Amino acid sequence: MYRKKRPFYPGNLQLSKTGRVRRSCQRLQHPLPLIWMSNTLAFIIMAQFICAKELSMTKENETTYTTAVTETLNRHASVRSFIDKPIPHKMLNAILNAARRSPTGSNMQTYSIIVVRDFEMRQKLAVLAGNQKHIEQCDVFVGFLADISRLALVSQMHNQPFAKTLETTLVATVDAALVGMSVQTAAESFGLGAVMVGGIRNQPKAVAELLNFPSGVYMVFGMSIGWPADGAIPDPLKPRLPEAAVIHYEQYHHGEQRPFIDQYDAELAEFYNQQKRNQHPAAWSGPIANRLNKPVRPHLREELEDLGFCF
Repeated sequence: MYRKKRPFYPGNLQLSKTGRVRRSCQRLQHPLPLIWMSNTLAFIIMAQFICAKELSMTKENETTYTTAVTETLNRHASVRSFIDKPIPHKMLNAILNAARRSPTGSNMQTYSIIVVRDFEMRQKLAVLAGNQKHIEQCDVFVGFLADISRLALVSQMHNQPFAKTLETTLVATVDAALVGMSVQTAAESFGLGAVMVGGIRNQPKAVAELLNFPSGVYMVFGMSIGWPADGAIPDPLKPRLPEAAVIHYEQYHHGEQRPFIDQYDAELAEFYNQQKRNQHPAAWSGPIANRLNKPVRPHLREELEDLGFCF
């Protein structure tokens, strides 16, 4: 007599002795359990979906956006004390070549980089920069040059006049600054320490003569790079002006700076107290005002014009 097979519940898959996969089945006496299980399974899937969605929303609200690059930037501190340990040539080369990918105005690439490892040369540069000893102590001193000499050559190659303007001076200066920032970030990502040296503009013509610059080249700033000595990086890091003081959305917000300056004076004073450094009670605004109460490098424009730049 023919008997209709009852519904079955698929169980675990098992491997037979012959190597075939066989299904272990559990016979059910009535189809209702299947319906119940289907509904239950659907409910479980829906519950998991809802929980996952809620979880993703929670995670989105709690997300902090960070990468290796932002972490490197957030760890930045100027380092002026180094140990006597050489930077591998290949590491330095990797840093400099990565920086060559920096943005540049109209692809003119109006910059050059000069690398100085010779100790006697670094001694001379240290004097020209105001006797900054870290230039002698570092393993390598790198100069970032505004360089419009190639533009003059390009114009000559194509029998065109070279109209030097303030714009070319600005573009070259910005190009050099962008490359310098990239070098510092790349160096710090390898664990090196660095400090930018604006004092190299104290005597730009003397620097140009020492390093054999052609007309149309000046050093915007230099950088001492090396392996940091113990304690060279402050902990905590020096605070910066409040975010709201320097970041404006849609339009510049006038008249809101004084509270931020007062706040920063207090925060910086606390930082200096922790560092056992006696500073002006208005720790930021006081020294800045004192610095700017007379012209800084008043001869700079004249010397840069002598070096082939236009203002």
